[in-house]
Amino acid sequence: MNGTKYANAVGAVRVMENTLLSKNDIEQLINSKGRAERESIIASKSGSSSGETLVSVWEMLHEYAPDCKELEILLYRNDFHNLKAVLKAVISNREPSQYYISPSNAELSVLVDAISRKDYSLLPEYMQKAAEEAYELVTNTLDGQLSDSLIDKASMEAMQKSSAEFGGEFMQKYSQLITACADIKTAYRCSLLNKSAQFMENAICGSSDLDKEQLVKAALGGTESLFAFLEITPYSNGAAFLKESAAQYEKWCDDVIMELAETARMQAFGSEPLAAYFIAKEAEIKNLRILSVCKEFGADKETITERMRKLYV
Repeated sequence: MNGTKYANAVGAVRVMENTLLSKNDIEQLINSKGRAERESIIASKSGSSSGETLVSVWEMLHEYAPDCKELEILLYRNDFHNLKAVLKAVISNREPSQYYISPSNAELSVLVDAISRKDYSLLPEYMQKAAEEAYELVTNTLDGQLSDSLIDKASMEAMQKSSAEFGGEFMQKYSQLITACADIKTAYRCSLLNKSAQFMENAICGSSDLDKEQLVKAALGGTESLFAFLEITPYSNGAAFLKESAAQYEKWCDDVIMELAETARMQAFGSEPLAAYFIAKEAEIKNLRILSVCKEFGADKETITERMRKLYV
């Protein structure tokens, strides 16, 4: 997505970047004495006491670039999460709206209709096969975990396929990073729980960064075997954090995604700066949520600081 097609959108994003929280803002929030003070700090930067939501960010980006298929890849994980939620809700006759995540490409009503009627053609093409297979799997086996694994894997496969078809280098790398980070976590859990080779084959996606066959083989050998393999991959740093704790690993994953987003910051044209801003806003909202929870439970400043994700500004 090169050229000047999204020049106006990039210009708008450059202005919006000025409202992102800085390191100094985060320090003020960590040192704040109460919710009212935190809301005031956020309002002084964003102009809103509650801050901007991802839904409003997406609506702004979509308004400027309504035909950008590459940006839609950013919402694939939400789409497939919502598929899992609707699938379980429809089968158990529950209300799925409380589990639905926005923004997404597939509307809740469409997902419910497709699953209820088993008319998967109503869904975006990249979801159709996974929806049908997951429905058949869960109704025949009642194995929700296996169905979830199938959908999670399909999500990553769809991201990689779409980014290769109409995405640039940035989105392709983003999809590979998301996949590798998820695959490592899945392989580690499977290793801890002594899952079978067949289960791992069904749950692990694989990418150009992290070979599936080698990852499965390493995980089958136990956690030490898995970490020994990861030490010779580009994800050795992440493996070191995973050895310490799952929380530290999750933070590392978020931070490497932000480092990738920073590479798009200086580009003047194309959709990459738009995608990077969405990723930055996603990280900011996560930081605010973590900070709020830590404050609620009385965590000290050092603990809160350690849990903060890398900033875009």
